[in-house]
Amino acid sequence: MQFSFPDGNAIRVNCRDSAALLDAVRRRLAEGRGFAIATINVDHLQRLGEDPRFRAAYAAHDLICADGNPIVWLSRIAGRPVALAPGSDLVLPLAAEAARAGLPVALIGSSDESLALAARSMQAAAPGLRVALTRAPGFPFDPAGPEADDIIDSIRASGARLCFLALGAPRQELFAIRARDALGGAGFASIGAGLDFLSGHQRRAPQWLRRLRLEWLWRMLSNPRRLFWRYAKGFAILPGHMGRALALRARTPGARRQP
Repeated sequence: MQFSFPDGNAIRVNCRDSAALLDAVRRRLAEGRGFAIATINVDHLQRLGEDPRFRAAYAAHDLICADGNPIVWLSRIAGRPVALAPGSDLVLPLAAEAARAGLPVALIGSSDESLALAARSMQAAAPGLRVALTRAPGFPFDPAGPEADDIIDSIRASGARLCFLALGAPRQELFAIRARDALGGAGFASIGAGLDFLSGHQRRAPQWLRRLRLEWLWRMLSNPRRLFWRYAKGFAILPGHMGRALALRARTPGARRQP
């Protein structure tokens, strides 16, 4: 599934599901290849349409999966179906991959307290996991500023090979590309609130709401002042993307069943 923009940048969801993503991560860790993971949702899609820096950074990501049911629905309309693979659900499986490979990880973002609690949860779920670095940047974090330089140096010194970024979009995706290119052999996973969910600093929607595809409603109601207009802007762009998805399907007779 691909989303194209007028400036020529294209964002391709190139991981069909979480299993495909984890398989790609496993290979890259074993080969010592750096990578950046993005998890696209409607909020990101709306921001991508407005922010050329964000588009360029997103297009440079190695692995992209669908972190939102509207992305899954658009992929089906286009005849290129992908499965839901939320970033929050990927944290522990990615940690398990690092633990199995004996590779240290870094946790970047959120707060010192939340990172410490998240590290404990990850180590309990993935025995043998070594958390080599935790770092909570100041706010607002500038992914191109001196603090970002210092964090990259800290990651290098720690030896971390997989870094979980909980900096919020677009900061985490911008930083991921800069750090991946600077370090070469480290992987970066932008997982938003995933660490805060693990630490208990944010409460995730109950499983039954997630099964009903209503996690977005839970999140919006938990912080309507911050999230109402974000979701409204996201939903406003969906008709246009639905039209483009239908056009994509029409241009490709017998549209393939893979992303």
